[in-house]
Amino acid sequence: MITTQENHSIVMALAGDNERLTFLPTYLGALMMRGENLVCAWMRRLSDDYAGGHWDFCKLSNGGFYLVPGGPEWLHVEVHNNGFSGGVSADAAGIIATLFMLGQLATETEGTDDGDSLIRHYDRLVTYARAHAEARSILRAID
Repeated sequence: MITTQENHSIVMALAGDNERLTFLPTYLGALMMRGENLVCAWMRRLSDDYAGGHWDFCKLSNGGFYLVPGGPEWLHVEVHNNGFSGGVSADAAGIIATLFMLGQLATETEGTDDGDSLIRHYDRLVTYARAHAEARSILRAID
């Protein structure tokens, strides 16, 4: 089953089970394993409520993507670098963790084609996040 959610002109579609094996290679290429490990590490760092497990993969009609952790529907997120602390949905937490992962990977690959691609993915996800129901919290968390 594919779930969709419209966010102004950008539409999110939940990747189906048949897309899971190709999802991360499509968006991250050779960096897929590093990206998957980083998004989980960021989620562990951001929320004590996160206990691991299944992640949903979300693709955006603007070419972006993000991952959503399974488990609690709401998580308390703390970003120690900027003082953000608040409860957000798992969807918003996934956007936050994915943005941190993309930013870190882009920094690690700066000046390469991979780095440029990661920056484009970051920008696409930020564009989606700006119209998200929890935009204020998401943008504050990544500020």
